[in-house]
Amino acid sequence: MPTDINETAVDRLLAGIEAGAVPAGIFTDDAALDATVPNWRFSVHGGEAVRYELGRWYADPGQFENVRRSPLPDGELVEFTLGWEEQGIPHACHQAHILRLVDGLVASDTAFCGGRWPASLLAEMQAAAG
Repeated sequence: MPTDINETAVDRLLAGIEAGAVPAGIFTDDAALDATVPNWRFSVHGGEAVRYELGRWYADPGQFENVRRSPLPDGELVEFTLGWEEQGIPHACHQAHILRLVDGLVASDTAFCGGRWPASLLAEMQAAAG
């Protein structure tokens, strides 16, 4: 249950992503994750299975460089860039999540991820940007 009456499942998901701990109680029992990642696409079904998978994605505390949230008729579109350290190495990712909500809980997450970028690749991208 949200700690703040105005806090949504999406608020709690984003806070959990930054904390490196996706919280319980934000997904419906039959939630689905449809994930497109570099060179692959896969699905996960069931609220706890979705929570577990996203917990693997966001296992380390991080910090959002930017977050853009756009309301949808049945949920929210969330785009973000997240930075974190993994075994002492800075990493970042850029993702978009189309979140469908039912009764205030996340019922589906259609996720698009550009990949996990270690410091060496981040430096290459920065150099290429000019």
